Amino acid sequence: MSTILQPIDQLVPGANLGAYVQAVGRIPLLTPEREHELAEDLYYNDNVAAARELIMSHLRFVVHIARSYSGYGLAEADLIQEGNVGLMKAVKRFNPEKGVRLVSFAVHWIKAEMHEFILRNWRIVKIATTKAQRKLFFNLRSAKKSLAWLSPEEAQAVASDLGVDITEVQRMEGRLSSRDVAFDSPLDQDDEDAWQAPQYFLEDQRSDPATAVESDDWQENSEEQLYLALADLDERSRDILAQRWLAEEKATLHELAAKYAVSAERIRQLEQNAMKKLRGAIAA
Repeated sequence: MSTILQPIDQLVPGANLGAYVQAVGRIPLLTPEREHELAEDLYYNDNVAAARELIMSHLRFVVHIARSYSGYGLAEADLIQEGNVGLMKAVKRFNPEKGVRLVSFAVHWIKAEMHEFILRNWRIVKIATTKAQRKLFFNLRSAKKSLAWLSPEEAQAVASDLGVDITEVQRMEGRLSSRDVAFDSPLDQDDEDAWQAPQYFLEDQRSDPATAVESDDWQENSEEQLYLALADLDERSRDILAQRWLAEEKATLHELAAKYAVSAERIRQLEQNAMKKLRGAIAA
């Protein structure tokens, strides 16, 4: 005989989380025999109704696991939603011939989805990227005996228990102790507190009118000095500089040597002398 299930629209955690918890708590647990029967029906016959009953009867376990992650400051309803996704994945992959109960098999999938959600949303900047960091993130908080920083001996003990390097423990402890800070000050913040926002730590010199005028004057003066210096060069030196530095396809020393019937070394000397005059004119 099939278990009586609540309507699906009552089994979505939302604004009224209490009503959801009560609803899933009223769904009867399955006996081992009934669970095995449903699991076989799903595994061998792909019976969607069997999958639904397996999922519904285990929703209370997702709520129980979600409450163990309440210390991360995330909405319990969101954690339950993610855990339900993990439960559905577990039911889809559950093999009734393995001889284990579904709840034992599903715990890994439920926690995996919750862990991924927490890592995505706990901080703006992702706090754990490597396997060692992910392990530390979910174990270091419970491993610390107090809110104080770990001593070297305690950090080494944690590293040994989790099988990671002590530097990873110290680095993760620093990340857990930090907090996100918005770059801009909140719109409703008063002038007395707004200055603390990071946006005021760095001064943009480009917004200073005096700096802007000075930069424009320097650029104009440099261009004028360069123009005058080029005008003072002989025609051959100007052409060498143009061919070597300004042309889209730069000429080689040997090409210019052939053009002016001199050695490549002479072209190099003329180029260096011309560049020296230009640098002197701009620096003056």
